[in-house]
Amino acid sequence: MTNEEDAGSLLLDDQLCFALYAAQRAVTAAYRPLLDELGLTYPQYLVLLVLWERGETSVKELAGALRLDYGTVSPLLKRLESAGLVRRERAAADERSVLVACTERATELRERATRVPGALLSATGLDSEEVARLRQELRGLAERAHEASERPH
Repeated sequence: MTNEEDAGSLLLDDQLCFALYAAQRAVTAAYRPLLDELGLTYPQYLVLLVLWERGETSVKELAGALRLDYGTVSPLLKRLESAGLVRRERAAADERSVLVACTERATELRERATRVPGALLSATGLDSEEVARLRQELRGLAERAHEASERPH
């Protein structure tokens, strides 16, 4: 089948979106047992990754880093706060802005979380070069798809 024929195919297995969806679900499932040991869901893990990397940050910046909207991030933060892993407070300089930071409990959890990336590599059989190449390709795809979604049709 040529690229042109492939582009017009309505077969499920020919869809890039389905391959990405299936891969995302499989990777998330591979993370599940690792994150269960930490008492985290995958989205909660992503929030903590941002906070571990950046320290205290605004909800707006956090949502931007995760490419999520405020309505999705807010319930995540509420659950993490209830679990004693993050604290939220209004910024002194701008009352409209809410800052999020890790608690001591989340800082301690970070040490245990350091084994997650390596365990995932072992589970998938990918080496670091394959991961780097795949990550670069996916970032490029995401950027091109984002640009395409911004263009008028």
